[in-house]
Amino acid sequence: MMINADLGEGCAHDANLFKLVDWANIACGGHAGDEQSIRRACTLALEHNVQVGAHPSYPDKAGFGRTNPKGETGQLLDELKRQMDLFENIAAKMGCTTSHFKPHGQLYNDAAFQQETAALLVELAKAYPHLRLLALADSPQVALTRTQGIAVIEEAFPDRAYQANGALVPRSQAGAVLDNPEKVKAQAAALMRMGPIECIDGSSLVIHAQTLCVHGDTPQALANAQAVRLAVEEHDREAFSGAN
Repeated sequence: MMINADLGEGCAHDANLFKLVDWANIACGGHAGDEQSIRRACTLALEHNVQVGAHPSYPDKAGFGRTNPKGETGQLLDELKRQMDLFENIAAKMGCTTSHFKPHGQLYNDAAFQQETAALLVELAKAYPHLRLLALADSPQVALTRTQGIAVIEEAFPDRAYQANGALVPRSQAGAVLDNPEKVKAQAAALMRMGPIECIDGSSLVIHAQTLCVHGDTPQALANAQAVRLAVEEHDREAFSGAN
């Protein structure tokens, strides 16, 4: 199971998180990031052999990409392409091979359940056919996107609470972000074995994911990432022992 993280957002733990993850989703100017931060992130990715992808968002630096500006669809598509091009051009000049892209924040959550936003990201993906799209595992977006011939990687979140319908709990709600590394590790383990996880309302949910995401923008980001890496290593050892 690969671990990905949202990085290059101006947070404190990037240098250490690059040592723990397999893929980095690098902010490219919508909610955070600029040319300098992208170059710095790409340098760390090359140093630690981490695959990179763009992390575009609604143009909302004031709200860290967590609000929808409600602009025209065509204008938003152009803005997302601008962010993607900024990242792709810098990564190419630095010798990084890009592998994927992942929307950030409210754009990500809107696309997971809103057909119009998911269709917008299909158009964005078609402009970058060499990239795979990271999307919320088991969401309506996944099926819609695959019908359009777009490669999708389904991801789940060991450090976030879920609603019963598979949506993430909004960050405005208490308990949305898990701040106990042991709980994060336990949820990561459950996600990898496709066992039930507990939702915020006490119900349970089974999620079918191909990668786990850890966030770099929380105070406990490093401890959470270390817990997820440990869970992955333990899972891999158990799988290897079972195969032999």
